[in-house]
Amino acid sequence: MMEYSPRDALRAAGPAGAVRAGSAARELGDLAREIAARPVVPALSRVVLAGAMRLVDFLLLVLVGIALHIAYVMPTYGLDPAYPVAILALSLLAVLLFHIAGAYEVGSLRFIAPQLGRITIAWLVAFAFGLAVVFFAKLEGTYSRVWLIAWFVGGLLAILAARLVLARLIARWIAEGRLTRRTVIVGGGTSAEELIEALQRDRHGDVEVIGLFDDRNDERSPNLVAGIPKLGTVDDLVEFARRTRIDLLIVSLPVTAEERVLHMVGKLWVLPVDVRLSAHTSRLRLRPRSYSYVGTVPVLDIYDKPIADWDVVQKWLFDRIVGGLLLVLLSPVMLAVAIAVKLGSAGPVFFRQRRYGFNNELIEVFKFRSMYVEQSDVTASKLVTKGDPRVTRVGRFIRKTSLDELPQLINVAVFGNLSLVGPRPHALHAKAENRLYDEVVDGYFARHRVKPGITGWAQINGWRGETDTSEKIQRRVEYDLFYIENWSVMFDMLILARTPFALLKSENAY
Repeated sequence: MMEYSPRDALRAAGPAGAVRAGSAARELGDLAREIAARPVVPALSRVVLAGAMRLVDFLLLVLVGIALHIAYVMPTYGLDPAYPVAILALSLLAVLLFHIAGAYEVGSLRFIAPQLGRITIAWLVAFAFGLAVVFFAKLEGTYSRVWLIAWFVGGLLAILAARLVLARLIARWIAEGRLTRRTVIVGGGTSAEELIEALQRDRHGDVEVIGLFDDRNDERSPNLVAGIPKLGTVDDLVEFARRTRIDLLIVSLPVTAEERVLHMVGKLWVLPVDVRLSAHTSRLRLRPRSYSYVGTVPVLDIYDKPIADWDVVQKWLFDRIVGGLLLVLLSPVMLAVAIAVKLGSAGPVFFRQRRYGFNNELIEVFKFRSMYVEQSDVTASKLVTKGDPRVTRVGRFIRKTSLDELPQLINVAVFGNLSLVGPRPHALHAKAENRLYDEVVDGYFARHRVKPGITGWAQINGWRGETDTSEKIQRRVEYDLFYIENWSVMFDMLILARTPFALLKSENAY
């Protein structure tokens, strides 16, 4: 199986500016531009949807069981702890059996008829197991027969009613494209044609091929392959993926064409998408566990989207909950800083600056103003240096202590375009040694595969403040890529906990 890590790509890129994957906006062709401009709704994760459905099923069974216990059993016998134990145990068992029966496969959730049999049998088996335990443990008089029958029927009806609602929702989401993986094929010719046809034959698949990109421009790579248009080159693809939602890239090249494959993925690794190498035409037959599958097509995993499925949910909850709490707790400090900024010099309290966010999206970041208004540098074309006359007296203090960054909690908790932890968002024209960052570091924009943050792994390791040399920005990017590759909620908590101590080392902050 091919292994190709982002840090390997960064080291292998050669001299700065040699490839500059994703660095500058390209002019797309008419068709690519038209497709990229079409409105696209955000995607829903099938993994999260299936997990949420498991939770809904469990809660429904528990609630029906408890409601019937309260309505029928408690008025006569009072609260019996044996009932909650049975309710929880059988509900968990039922969800496990639903999973084994394939009742959580999103492709089948839109059809009611197949689910009816699966769910009924699984619920029946769960109840049979429960009754067997009651019989062998000699607990026959413990549970009311009326309650058992009512829970079996009521639980089954509740689950089926939820499935009926979900089926309609899924049908709508599929029609809207929320449960479809928008897919691009890299490569052309016969190999791409066979791949597209295999994907289209999968009736229950979730793949929508919207175009293909190929660097070749001859008879081996026609403009239309299996009804799918060629939209440009691989360099065009990087710009195309910045403008529209792409969920999956499949490289349709033979595994043996190693140099070509490495050259292509060396350009694609900067994108926040899953990248797969198709193995459907390869004569090399590996063990089945060596492959993953897109529908029925065997593929080799090259890159995974850094934060996906439940990780997105965890990160979102962490940012909103912890970010909201910090915003409330630090509001007295922020009020004091705002007063100091206002009294220190004429002008607004906040300084707004456009920066690169997730997938190179332009976002507006809030800071406390630290410069004189007439000398503010919105584009950061000139770095702030030690003793910079543009910085106010209050500004020097809040920049050195990073108090000027506190309003970015608004970006995190309210607007959601920043994370608490992530690669720092840089200004559009920030430079090192009088060169733009992406000219200094090849693959620089790979750090935008995740949402930027207020603090990050690079910052707590001493790489904050002035970036006057190419080494400083190079090292920041290396630390950012390490964070992206090793992200976890615990890692975020560690970085957040170490941030106040890192701020004490302010020798590079001006």
